[in-house]
Amino acid sequence: MKVNSNRDISFKSIYTSRAVKKSLELASSNGALFGASATVAFSALRPLSIMCTPKTDIENRKIATAKSITSSLINFGLMVALSVPLAKSIKKIDNNPQKYLNKETITKLKDKGKDLTESQGYIFGTQLFKLGIASLVAVPKAIITANGMPYIVKMMSDDNNDKNKNVSFKGITDKTAKTIGNSLNKNRMNKFIEKFKDSNFPMHITAITDVIATLTFMHEADKSKKIDEKRKKALLYNAGISTGLSITGGYTIDKLLEKPTERFIKKYKEVNKNDKNLAKQVQGIKIAKPFIILGTIYYIFIPLISTFLAEIADKKSHGTFIKS
Repeated sequence: MKVNSNRDISFKSIYTSRAVKKSLELASSNGALFGASATVAFSALRPLSIMCTPKTDIENRKIATAKSITSSLINFGLMVALSVPLAKSIKKIDNNPQKYLNKETITKLKDKGKDLTESQGYIFGTQLFKLGIASLVAVPKAIITANGMPYIVKMMSDDNNDKNKNVSFKGITDKTAKTIGNSLNKNRMNKFIEKFKDSNFPMHITAITDVIATLTFMHEADKSKKIDEKRKKALLYNAGISTGLSITGGYTIDKLLEKPTERFIKKYKEVNKNDKNLAKQVQGIKIAKPFIILGTIYYIFIPLISTFLAEIADKKSHGTFIKS
């Protein structure tokens, strides 16, 4: 008689969970929105980590917490507004590639023995747009965060409640799908896809987005007149240290998890071999992986370290200024 352990039952539930499958399908069809959703979930834990940091100024902790809350909410709002219509446009190409892509492009992007939408070249090309939207949004998000953060700090101090605002967006027409298709048809784009389609592009795009967002935020926060000058340096150090540690740790852990991820995907395919959306779910695993890794590091483990180190750097910089 074979007895399943609790561990086996737990892992089986992960492989067969409807919620997990839907999440993976979202990651595949709209990685930017999946990442923004994960960020909101993780950001609920980050303020707790920041506020629990020992031997740090309470006001510095408040401003770091405000930055985290503001950034995650703004990011989610922008992603809903922009990535959902974009994903719908790419879905049009998925359903009717002949309408938007020329025969030569389809031949180049299509892997032998696979459907176009399951081919690595096509996946890479379309994910450049799906994930790349987060990089384009990184600059305005950081600017809005830097300018909106002082109001969050005030709310934390005054204990006020903000009014919920509904985010609305207009659907993107067939013209967007044609624009994306024309981009994929370009010979230069085809060469780029062929060269990098087997790279770790989900992690690379996520890391680039974080760097762009952090540098923009630091620039905007530094010149802002609404942020307390006494708190600026600690805030800037915190942002830079957090992103640096997150990306370094993220690539390290991502490398360590390569083989375990391959084993997980292999097992997932076996358990769900009759699922019609299996290919999309497997693609979703690869897209979701960097978001989960970087999210766990950035929102749970790093806040304690970065807030503490930022406090030390802030005190040293002020000490140097006084001595000079």
